[in-house]
Amino acid sequence: MFWQDFITIALVHLVAVASPGPDFAIVVRNSLAYGRRIAIFTSIGIGLGILIHVAYSLVGLSVVIKTTPWLYQAISYLAAAYLIYLAIGALKSGPPTATSDKEQAAKIPVKSSISPKKALWMGFLTNGLNPKATLFFLSLFTAFIDVDTPMGIKLTYGIYLAVATGMWFCFLSFILGSGRVTQLLGKKGYWLDRTMGVLLLGLAAKLVFA
Repeated sequence: MFWQDFITIALVHLVAVASPGPDFAIVVRNSLAYGRRIAIFTSIGIGLGILIHVAYSLVGLSVVIKTTPWLYQAISYLAAAYLIYLAIGALKSGPPTATSDKEQAAKIPVKSSISPKKALWMGFLTNGLNPKATLFFLSLFTAFIDVDTPMGIKLTYGIYLAVATGMWFCFLSFILGSGRVTQLLGKKGYWLDRTMGVLLLGLAAKLVFA
């Protein structure tokens, strides 16, 4: 069961992290504005930001499960509703406008250079302060963690998600040097959103009917 759940979590996370969003926009922007080195530090910050969501998801779920089972059940239904909401939005995704990614990237004024530390914090705050990421991770962990799940497995899930996120965006930082690649990701990213929508509907069903 551990490996089945782990593979499912990994696949859902891969589709989610590869879909264009705030993290994608900030890595694209920093890569094009400051180069690969700064983009890599930004990517590491995004990976560290994941640990925030993982930490309070794990701790909060543990407390709820041990003290108030009825509240855990209520959270499960709310999480399922949120997953369905995300799935509907993802399934409705279509080709972006030509300026959508540029508009997101242009929200932050471009300077001649920034320090690696600032780039790290930029990535950390972009991910850590994203409320949608909070609910997504809570929903994901609610679907796969119960009172019988060992702490070691919980930590394995969390560390994997943080490391995989950082590695994905570091990889993205390398390939974003090509304008053609950036354009392709911007145009075809909606297919990733649609795939994610199908996976999220499956998770919602798991929460409701388990």
